[in-house]
Amino acid sequence: MIGCASSPVADLPSNTLGLRENLSQFLLLTAANCFVGGVVGAQRSVLPMVGGEYFGLASATALTSFVVSFGIVKACTNLVAGRLADRIGRRNVLLLGWAAAAPIPFMIAVAADRHAWWMIVAANVLLGINQGLCWTMTVVMKVDLVGARRRGLALGVNESAGYTFVALAAFLVALMATEAMPLRGIIILTGVFVGAGFCLSLIFVRDTEAHLEMERARDESAPRPARVPRARLAASQAGLLCNLNDAVIWTTLPPFLAALRLDAAHVGFFAALYPGIWGLSQLVTGALSDRFGRTRLIIIGMFVQGAGHIVLGFAGYSPMIAAAGGCTLLGIGTALAYPSLLAFVADQSLPMDRSKALGSYRFFRDMGYAAGALGAGAMVDAAGFAAAIHVSGAVTILSGVVFMTLIRPGAVSPGGR
Repeated sequence: MIGCASSPVADLPSNTLGLRENLSQFLLLTAANCFVGGVVGAQRSVLPMVGGEYFGLASATALTSFVVSFGIVKACTNLVAGRLADRIGRRNVLLLGWAAAAPIPFMIAVAADRHAWWMIVAANVLLGINQGLCWTMTVVMKVDLVGARRRGLALGVNESAGYTFVALAAFLVALMATEAMPLRGIIILTGVFVGAGFCLSLIFVRDTEAHLEMERARDESAPRPARVPRARLAASQAGLLCNLNDAVIWTTLPPFLAALRLDAAHVGFFAALYPGIWGLSQLVTGALSDRFGRTRLIIIGMFVQGAGHIVLGFAGYSPMIAAAGGCTLLGIGTALAYPSLLAFVADQSLPMDRSKALGSYRFFRDMGYAAGALGAGAMVDAAGFAAAIHVSGAVTILSGVVFMTLIRPGAVSPGGR
């Protein structure tokens, strides 16, 4: 039983909140999320390019099916993860997430050997479970550890670690691909990341229930934050658009650039550039949201993401310049919005409700993967890559306007109360 698999490190008591006071566990959870990001990053660069030739898929809609399965399952798992964590503990949920990922490299190997796309889709069901459980727990456990004052910084570091490894894995997989074995890098890196993440979580990570109880006792008499339904609606629609954007880039950027005759190394570089900038920039943007408030960063981030899509859509005229400019804007814009939205939702939740609130927000946010993949596939089949990317940009700018209308900038303080 996973719940029985504890370690001396895991059983050490803790007695205070704060980043500095819990630095060792904070860094261990950061390392764990690096491996979580690496698992999903391994599928970002090569799979969208080989669906037609290697697996015989006839349409962009069929190609996006692996992201649709991933997005729906990850969203639903997020919804369950918070409630499950309250019942069996955060660390046990983290370990369950790693156990779910264990078959993935073997399933990819079978898919590569038999040219079986359905096995890729099935592997992404398990990937969705892994990401929904593991990534949600690294978020919730870090929030438990640090308290309200450094929440933006904590989530910025968490998302930075995950998405930096998304970028690294995407680039390495592209370099490791060969004509005879295009999926070799996915199989190898997924196995390494899953094994490392499970061992790290099993041996060194300890639960954060004590920290949660401490914060719950301290805030027991605090009033519930005002305007919660409106705030969560605003955050959920913006989060959905962030991941819709990610799905559009995931599914359209590699084949779009390949169709413009960029080689695999260049495609891998640009597939990694966007999440790489997104990841590294969150080291700064998360802390900025603690100082200047969440809402301004979210609104600016949505507008910058929209601009990035519009620039990227003109890659047919100048592939290298448009790809570099568009991916850079997308990375910066997402970095501004992504950790700020997570912290914004945590701010609007009492400790006893926080894991469920974050799970609910992440459910709506990650449904953006399914919506983006389905929408991008249909748009590409009907009007081409550029049209799909431009439409995504326009909708993202509209989402920023909606957020700005629902939540006046500065109306919600960084502490949430």
